[in-house]
Amino acid sequence: MTGPHLTDRQPGDQPIVDQDGLVVRDPPVALPEGPSTTAEALAAGVRDHPGHPALGHGDTWLTYAELDARVNAAAGGLATSGLGPGDVVACSLPNRIALVEAFLATQRLGAVWLGVNANLADDEMAWQLDDARATLLVTTLERAAGLPQPPGGRPTLMVDPSNGSGSWSDLVDADHPAPKASIDPHAPAAIAYTSGTTGRPKGAVHSQHNLLWPGISSRRSYPAVPGERHGTALALTILNMLVLGPLWAFLRGTSAYLMDYTDAAGMASEVRARHINRLTLVPAMAHDLVAHPDVTRDDLATLTQTIIGAGHSPATLRDAWAEKFGTRAIVGYGLTEAPTGVTREHVDRPMRPDGAGYPLEPVRVVIVDEDDHPVPDGDTGEVCLAPATDGPWAGVWTPMLGYLGRPEATAEALRGGVLHTGDLGFVDEHGQLVIRGRQTEMILRGGANVYPAEVERVMVDHPGVREVAVLGLPDERLGEVVAAGLVAEAGPWASGDPDLLVEDVRSFCRERLARHKVPDRMLVLDVLPRNAMGKVVKGDLAPAFDVD
Repeated sequence: MTGPHLTDRQPGDQPIVDQDGLVVRDPPVALPEGPSTTAEALAAGVRDHPGHPALGHGDTWLTYAELDARVNAAAGGLATSGLGPGDVVACSLPNRIALVEAFLATQRLGAVWLGVNANLADDEMAWQLDDARATLLVTTLERAAGLPQPPGGRPTLMVDPSNGSGSWSDLVDADHPAPKASIDPHAPAAIAYTSGTTGRPKGAVHSQHNLLWPGISSRRSYPAVPGERHGTALALTILNMLVLGPLWAFLRGTSAYLMDYTDAAGMASEVRARHINRLTLVPAMAHDLVAHPDVTRDDLATLTQTIIGAGHSPATLRDAWAEKFGTRAIVGYGLTEAPTGVTREHVDRPMRPDGAGYPLEPVRVVIVDEDDHPVPDGDTGEVCLAPATDGPWAGVWTPMLGYLGRPEATAEALRGGVLHTGDLGFVDEHGQLVIRGRQTEMILRGGANVYPAEVERVMVDHPGVREVAVLGLPDERLGEVVAAGLVAEAGPWASGDPDLLVEDVRSFCRERLARHKVPDRMLVLDVLPRNAMGKVVKGDLAPAFDVD
């Protein structure tokens, strides 16, 4: 059974969705370069430079040949245990070599990968495992001990994060031959649970085809530098980080290094000691590196590319980065359903302070109105994503297959043959994307639309504001009022009277924003509530304003 081509869809058309909540569609155009599956991610490296370092952690490095052999043994061991195509293998580990081995092994079997954030509470983790119908769990002994077990139990392989020993290592060391599996690049291959800003998270399902394009397209847009090493500090249980970290490096034939630290001093020491060239950060991490007095330009001298994502990165932060480290930190925009980043700053094109970058080569950005019709450039609407229509990537890109077990949510997100992001934004005269905020976050104050992102970008330019989150609160007269939770910048602002900071920020906003956009209510907080990806959970801010 096949559905109509993406290009044949009309605005609002509902896609065909199967019983698992996944879309039924024609296969897209083949990738312009190999490999065609993540199962083959190491093949070129093994063929071209088998002795080149592929994956490192601590003082341990595996060459392409060594990693390939271990992944084959892992796939053989899993197959001997009865796992095969379609079975879900869950993993909850810190950034360790075993995690990458497990991911690649599932892909070679045609199984489905599920990364589970190690910081989840036991009941949250158990819910994800049950929702995804996980067949096997790879985790630590400590983590496994606290999990409630389903009837009949759940097979579990253990990893000691201090030295890599455990039943996972035993399975690999047994060196069972890997089965010869025929991999469908468009079948379910990985599940990434959304951040869950309200209610239970949704499991976005991706194919192997989906996971390949960031690394393959980067070969031309960001050619590898000699001796390139890509460091990953953010958790690899987040699918985006696997795609932008180890998988990205393997597809480029370079080296991936798994970092242990996310604090500024720790990251800086690892970048310096391990000669890291490329790093992906969230804004808070970049801020900490800039602000830390003991982190110097020499510590990050090896970095040739730093990407800041998963949240708004103010121009002041990027300017401070350039001034301190002498390099440019670039920004982008992406989402779990894409997967990962779809726009990025371009060094040779204009970059506005509130810009989110330009579409990457495989992707086309479409802005639509409430009826799903495209709007003219410069008009604000919902940001949607579609495959490029010309060039080597025409018709190649695909979004997620859908939300596992949620056919209505899948149909809504993929209606009209595009991925509806739920974000509001516009495309400027240069083709750059500007994000205004979430559709559900737009504040209707007295009949006037207020976009939180616009207010946040102004507030964070105040010298006393380190971070800010703007949201709407119910109001009997106006419908909604604008509220802001802010974290003070270190130094006098943080130690001073918070009421004075609020008044100063309000005056600052009045000079730069229309009156109806200036926050009616402000609170100075110690921290902003965040999810596993570092994104602010605005729903958790409302109680601070005594709002149910």
